[in-house]
Parts: sequence; structure tokens; C-alpha cells
Amino acid sequence: MASNRTRNQARILHTLQSLNREIAAQELYALLQDIGPRIGLATVYRSLEALKQQGELQVRTLDSGISLYSSLQRDCHHFNCVRCGKSEVIDPCPLQGLDRQLPATNFKVFYHTLEFYGLCLACQGEGEAHGMNEESASASASASASACTLETSPTASSSTNCC
Repeated sequence: MASNRTRNQARILHTLQSLNREIAAQELYALLQDIGPRIGLATVYRSLEALKQQGELQVRTLDSGISLYSSLQRDCHHFNCVRCGKSEVIDPCPLQGLDRQLPATNFKVFYHTLEFYGLCLACQGEGEAHGMNEESASASASASASACTLETSPTASSSTNCC
């Protein structure tokens, strides 16, 4: 697939591979402006979409609608707080090796995602303090979800191979 890439696609893919995290298209655009020849925002979006369809990168969409892009060399899964938007990395991948157990299909799998949604420990405490239950917290969460903030805990740790 590398032979079908444009110069801009190759540049974007190289930049994603050199990052040790996920990145939003707008942030990638700003980064590319700082490190080389100018590239248009529409070109960044078109290139990201083409690379995704070629199976060269993966995308994770947050509740806020922001898409985060990363190279396929990163296998990341997350616990996501629906109230504050905090994400914690799940490491190691609980699905590792599952692809070898799946029945043969006509699909070529590029990557998989695993996301859990709920309340982080801090938001659980806030809900109890304000008399909110999990259902009412979930209902009010969509509007307040923000961009990804990665943190670690005993059950979810960051990895140098991840976001």
C-alpha cells in the first residue's frame, strides 16, 4: 500500500508513527505546520481518511465527537469517564490473540478497539456528594465530556506502546 501514498500521506503517517500518543486532526495540522512545508487542513483530513481506509492508521472517536488518530503499532484500549471525559489506558490488551480464534471471514481486519464507559473514581464521589445516581450522571455526561486526558491506575496503566 505504500506505493499508493501521496507525499502528504507519507508525511502524516511518519509523524503519527513518531508520536507516542493519539492526536486530533487539528493538533496534527498545527504540528505539521511547525515541522515542515505547509499543508492545508482539508488535506490533513483527506489524508487521514485515505490512510484509515488503507489500514495504515486507527481512529478512536470520543463522546465529544473529536477523533483521535494513531499508527497501528499502538494497541490502545480505554476506560472512559462519561462525566469528565478522563480516559485511562487498559494494558495489556485483554483481546490479544483473539483474532486467531475468530472464524475465517471475507474481512481483512486492520485493528480492533475496546472502550468501556462509566464514571471515574472522582466523579463517582461527586455524584454521591450531590445525590446523583449512575443513570442521572450518565444522562448529564454527554454534554460535559471533554478531550482525552490519559492517566494511570492499578487496573489501567499507560504503556510506551500506547497513546
